[in-house]
Amino acid sequence: MSGGLFAVLATYLQVLVSGLAVGGIYALIALSFSITFTTTKTLNFSQGEFISFGAFVGVATLYFMSAHSGSTGIAGLTDRASAGFNYPVAALVVGCVTGVLGIAIFVAAVRPFAGKPGMSWVMSTIGFGIILQSIGLAVWGPAPVKLPSPFGDDVLRFAGVGVRPQELLVLAVAVAVMIALDLVMRRTRIGKAMRAVAHNPAVASLMGINVAAIMIGAFVLSSALAGLGGLLVAPIASASLFMGLGIALKAFSGAIMGGLDNPRGCIFGGFILGLLEQGIALWQAQWREIVIFVLIILVLAVWPNGLFGSRAMDKV
Repeated sequence: MSGGLFAVLATYLQVLVSGLAVGGIYALIALSFSITFTTTKTLNFSQGEFISFGAFVGVATLYFMSAHSGSTGIAGLTDRASAGFNYPVAALVVGCVTGVLGIAIFVAAVRPFAGKPGMSWVMSTIGFGIILQSIGLAVWGPAPVKLPSPFGDDVLRFAGVGVRPQELLVLAVAVAVMIALDLVMRRTRIGKAMRAVAHNPAVASLMGINVAAIMIGAFVLSSALAGLGGLLVAPIASASLFMGLGIALKAFSGAIMGGLDNPRGCIFGGFILGLLEQGIALWQAQWREIVIFVLIILVLAVWPNGLFGSRAMDKV
């Protein structure tokens, strides 16, 4: 194989690996949008703030666990801060904290307006996100923080492709979580209950399903996924209280493209968006956002409910 052809193949393989890693995050967050939409017909428009807040909860947890090993503050975490079981424990804490916040946003910003005319819940969820971000700024400040990866930052190279261990971890965790959730939704009683609520809450209630508990659970799960996404992406992009909006916007675009009422479609849309983003960046980085969103508009013009969506959606 000539050196030129090998270089071309290595470049495209690099795009594939990087695109899958980025797409894994988009798919995870897109799935979180789908979970709340299918069960409550509402969306959490502060999902970006949950991503950022989750990242900083993880940073703070790692600091408390590593203060004795040289870390001098959340901005001074040593490489050992994420070593061993610290990072999984931080992920568990992030999931619990953002899950509780998911209950809070459902009770305070969604439930009072659910089922009522108008789109009040849109502004209430946005307002909840602004409150969350303001609390984060008051506690941790506006500066971005470097979060060490549990497997180090050295670039791994194979077949001419360079990839950081954190990118592989992101992809592995995202795929594992999505497979687990898919199995839960299709093969467990709670998954069947969630699907029943998604299909018809009134009928589900008559069948003895606690609809309110299922809806709260959906927000807990959705918020925990957003927080976990923030912790996973923080070692790659640095933790920032402003990083979540862009990620959530693209993940939402992936969900819309794949079909918001179809969890598998949302996952597909997230991965496609990640691959498109990396592929277009290889061609012209400055055209990346333009081309991606033009393609999304074209897709929705042909398939208004997304590639795999099946229901008519109310237009906001």
